[in-house]
Amino acid sequence: QVQLVESGGGLVQPGGSLRLSCAASGSISSIYAMGWYRQPPRKGRELVARITTSGSTNYADSVKGRFTISRDNAKNTVYLQMNSLKPEDTAVYYCNAIKPDYLTLSWGQGTQVTVSS
Repeated sequence: QVQLVESGGGLVQPGGSLRLSCAASGSISSIYAMGWYRQPPRKGRELVARITTSGSTNYADSVKGRFTISRDNAKNTVYLQMNSLKPEDTAVYYCNAIKPDYLTLSWGQGTQVTVSS
């Protein structure tokens, strides 16, 4: 069992920045990759960024150059640095952990990010 605890969401103006954190506990050795998904209002959940245990990263085209995913293995924590935020980034952001077969181990509780003037 893997538990994920998220933090860092909030309300920011367009062009602002936020950093999301996701701390993992439990069967950490079973984790192959961790990522961030988001679900805008009235829309489905979509992958934002993912990082594997080897450090490989993947980003949605809509956030490339603005968002950076990273991890601190000593703290068992993954981060999502979000810069140059746009209103269309408004969503509930969820942390996710997967096994090598890409089956989900756990989801975080979700944290609201709102970008508005």
